[in-house]
Amino acid sequence: MQGRRIVLGVSGGVAAYKSAYLARRLLEQGADVRVVMTKSAQQFVGAQTFAAITKQAVLVDLFGGISPHTELGQWAELIVVAPATAHSLAKIAYGISGDALASTVLASEAPLLLAPAMHTEMWMHPGTVHTIDQLRRAGHTLVGPESGELAGGDIGYGRMAEPEDIAFVASCLLSDQSLIGKRVVVTAGGTREAIDPVRYIGNRSSGKMGHAIAQAAARLGAGVTLVTTSSLVTPAVIERVQVESALEMADATWRASAGADCVILAAAVADFRPVAVADVKMRRADGAPQIKLTETPNVLAGVVSMEPKPFVVGFAAQTGSLEEAKRKALSYGTDLLVANDVSAPERGFGTDTNEVTLMWPDGTEDDWGFSTKSEIADRLMALVASRLPAIGGGGVVAN
Repeated sequence: MQGRRIVLGVSGGVAAYKSAYLARRLLEQGADVRVVMTKSAQQFVGAQTFAAITKQAVLVDLFGGISPHTELGQWAELIVVAPATAHSLAKIAYGISGDALASTVLASEAPLLLAPAMHTEMWMHPGTVHTIDQLRRAGHTLVGPESGELAGGDIGYGRMAEPEDIAFVASCLLSDQSLIGKRVVVTAGGTREAIDPVRYIGNRSSGKMGHAIAQAAARLGAGVTLVTTSSLVTPAVIERVQVESALEMADATWRASAGADCVILAAAVADFRPVAVADVKMRRADGAPQIKLTETPNVLAGVVSMEPKPFVVGFAAQTGSLEEAKRKALSYGTDLLVANDVSAPERGFGTDTNEVTLMWPDGTEDDWGFSTKSEIADRLMALVASRLPAIGGGGVVAN
């Protein structure tokens, strides 16, 4: 979102305090943020707070300058309204101006992202239901609301989506959406193969690379299913399937991959698992156990054998030489293999950076050099998008 122009509209709900965090999240991603507030929003958080965060004056009425709402609406590349109260949603849906926020929205042709926030009864009211239908039919994007604690201590549906999720959907709407209508499956993390109720055989994979790829795919408009063992947080727009063992990883990945356009296998799946798992914790006093191992399912082979076969990207974590990865690229049936040396400093498991080499089935190689995992993920998904035929439909579905 570097340099992208975002107008943040804040209406009068208690969730307005979260919008200060949202402004910060957008700025951290490089966006240029300007804020417009309703008068009631200022009962919950002051305009000066947003002015201090954004280093920009905050628009609060229609009488500063010649036409401040028109200028702001034309400046915007994206308008985010968070929180969007029942009142503000209705005014936007039916083209009613009268305050700085609604007038700015009406004066703009920029995409509109709405983050509703209200009590459950208000969200479920037939009037609000009709309003939301109108907004969706107009092509606007909604993120949330969620279920949780509401104002006054009530628990129910209507809680505003978290700032991180709103910022992520905003980044999706500002991306080129080159994977719109596509289904992408990504695996992430290292599997754990149980020995007894408290011990397991595992590896050091953090899942950071796979999670970054899933987010990169979603930003480009794909419908994404992430099969992961990691505890890393994922945006709400990504369908998450939590697994632990290689058997669970295989089953979930094969189910999700049926009919998918692309499958990216970034998880570090164990090759072997214990034949038997003890029912109770093994005791040191009983001596060192003899653990017999058996092979786990080959997740990649199962995906490659599917009909119709998706575009398959495999990952090969090596130590030292990449010769074994070259052999895999030529023989595994992947459309692309991403190899890296996980023993090198600041590369591989648990780090935020990596260095990968792309290997194609024809023997061609492309060394991408040292970079962050997020940058590698964006570059990889742009490459995948260029290899998949364009189809219509789909897009970011936040709610």
